[in-house]
Amino acid sequence: MVEWTDSERAVITSIFSNLDYEEIGRKSLCRCLIVYPWTQRYFGGFGNLYNAETILCNPLIAAHGTKILHGLDRALKNMDDIKNTYAELSLLHSDKLHVDPDNFRLLADCLTVVIAAKMGPAFTVETQVAWQKFLSVVVSALGRQYH
Repeated sequence: MVEWTDSERAVITSIFSNLDYEEIGRKSLCRCLIVYPWTQRYFGGFGNLYNAETILCNPLIAAHGTKILHGLDRALKNMDDIKNTYAELSLLHSDKLHVDPDNFRLLADCLTVVIAAKMGPAFTVETQVAWQKFLSVVVSALGRQYH
């Protein structure tokens, strides 16, 4: 189990309280699909993803980005048991969807970049430490079924 300080909990809660889920979700998933084009293979049913412009304008990608951020709410609400909170989702991604678990880390990195850009100078080193810790625990929990 991961130990969280009151400060870390406050930082993570603060980030979520100021998130525009639609904007940040869309931008994060789009960035991931554009920067790491091999991740597109999991979105074959989402239509045309042939270039950055089509990815950025794809409403299914935007909706899934929003869904991903709402999924992170579950981790926020269950910070003391993220591993079990994501057990079913990990199983889905490993057994049914066959998603390479490294893609969770890539998406987390893109999410961090987008949030840092949005927060600007408020994304301090201390903020990044807490945020990266949170995402690392989420990524580990999502990859749990692969081990």
